[in-house]
Amino acid sequence: MSSISIRLTAETSSRLEKLAKRTGRSKTFYVTKAIEEHLQDLEDIYVAEQRLIGLRAGKSRTYTTEEVERELGLAN
Repeated sequence: MSSISIRLTAETSSRLEKLAKRTGRSKTFYVTKAIEEHLQDLEDIYVAEQRLIGLRAGKSRTYTTEEVERELGLAN
């Protein structure tokens, strides 16, 4: 496991401290959770942006629901 140093505003630091005290969890627990959740969102956004770039450049295409169902043998 690695460690980093971050600077928080006084307000954010106070909120984090209060949350940790109220719940009995460490501040590190909440900072780690916040980073993990936000990192997943950022990764998803990056993938979506890359797919959109590919689509606009003509390197990929979209499929209708009907096309996907037909391809997967799910069409009625």
